[in-house]
Amino acid sequence: MFTYLIANIFFLYVLFILFYKKYKKHHLYALLVLLVMTAIFDQIIIGLGIVDYDVNKILGLYIGVAPIEDFFYCVGAVIIVSAIWEKQIKN
Repeated sequence: MFTYLIANIFFLYVLFILFYKKYKKHHLYALLVLLVMTAIFDQIIIGLGIVDYDVNKILGLYIGVAPIEDFFYCVGAVIIVSAIWEKQIKN
């Protein structure tokens, strides 16, 4: 069965393979900020019913009303943005 967790793991695996590098402390700080912001704003967005998830495709683990799978996007964003940022600085 295709679930959000499988999609996220596949997506992060591809990103990791494409953009693997040694991460610095500031990448972890950026990830922490994004995770906190996601936790806050997902409560609003999901709580108001703007976004909804198919309960058959999530693990059932939540932070507030946000499914745990929603937090994988923060990891992907940090990987992509930091890779692009590093590439732009080198050019």
